[in-house]
Amino acid sequence: MAREPTLHLTHVFGWGPPALPAVIIFAGTRHYPAKEGSWGESRSQAMQGKWHANLRLWLIPSLVFVAAACSRGQASRASGPEASEPKAAVAEVNGVAISAADMDASIAPTLAKLQDQIYTTRLTRLNALIDDRIIGEAALKRGVSVEAFLAAELAGKAPPPSDAEVASFFEANKARLQGDLPKWRDRIRTYLEGESEASARADLIKRLRKDANVKMFLSPPPVYRAKLDLSGAPVRGPASAPVTIVEFSDFHCPFCRQVQPVLLQIRQKYGYRIRLVYKDMPIDGLHPQARGVAEAARCAAEQGRFWEFHDKVYAGAPDGSAATLQRYAADAGVDLTQFEACRASRKHQAGVQRDVQEGTDLGITGTPGFFVNGRFLSGSQPLEVFSQIIDEELSPGSTAGSR
Repeated sequence: MAREPTLHLTHVFGWGPPALPAVIIFAGTRHYPAKEGSWGESRSQAMQGKWHANLRLWLIPSLVFVAAACSRGQASRASGPEASEPKAAVAEVNGVAISAADMDASIAPTLAKLQDQIYTTRLTRLNALIDDRIIGEAALKRGVSVEAFLAAELAGKAPPPSDAEVASFFEANKARLQGDLPKWRDRIRTYLEGESEASARADLIKRLRKDANVKMFLSPPPVYRAKLDLSGAPVRGPASAPVTIVEFSDFHCPFCRQVQPVLLQIRQKYGYRIRLVYKDMPIDGLHPQARGVAEAARCAAEQGRFWEFHDKVYAGAPDGSAATLQRYAADAGVDLTQFEACRASRKHQAGVQRDVQEGTDLGITGTPGFFVNGRFLSGSQPLEVFSQIIDEELSPGSTAGSR
């Protein structure tokens, strides 16, 4: 199993609110497996000191790390008029009915998230039950206990990490750690051992599933597509592209910076079939200078240089000082006199706030947040997660193909 030390270490050592043992990661997909290292920064973390997760826990001795995936899927819906009869009345005021559709219209993103959480929880538990049954049957066929079966199958499959691997892991992450290697050696070793054991068990289950006749009947909820206002937003790609990816981002968010190479890979892979749209979502409590950078980027956009400025910001350090912004602007080919006059006027303050409000209304709680043809995807995701959704949207049966 390939190790991704820089991403994994945050899960293990729990940066974030001191009251929690581990960082919470937001990772949104349709109903795809959560990806370790796929995460984002939470607005609620900044405002309330609370993060939340909703997919699965891995418990390693003395370590806890959490990965989450917001599933955009299909699941059994609740009974009642509000679930199946949008026109049915759920209340009356002086004889005038309030329909289920009226009630749900303004909270559709929240309802979609809740439905996904229910489905993901059920799916996670269902997979665990299936795996337990498959392992139990394999152990019974061999005439041994489950414990004995697992011990025999996993023997030698999860070798303990070497001192060199521990040291390499520390070197890759020492910028995030306080202290030297001796302080962290045992915890890193425990984490790497747990990672190897989890990988070996996953390989075993994958092999056993190939020989089992497994049928799953759990249905995900219908895909929810958010409606977004793209007027005036910076766009990369042709207007005729069948897939539109809208990014709500914070210029100083490390996870927003982390996903930029992935977005470049998407552009290279799909070409004219996708277009990228940028929306501002600065998290003031975590990055107090990010809002000013967002306004500055809009000043660059006035001169047709938004994406050049955007790329310079994400390639550099998170610094919103006037000198740094001027350097980015100059490197992006922006006229500095016009740029500084625009920045001083704060003329784009309201526009940035409109994006923030739109993102909040859509239920975004962390950055980066994406909408792929209206389908929500949260966190810094790898190319394969984006590709799964994009390929679905480009498939012959998708409505995206006719746009």
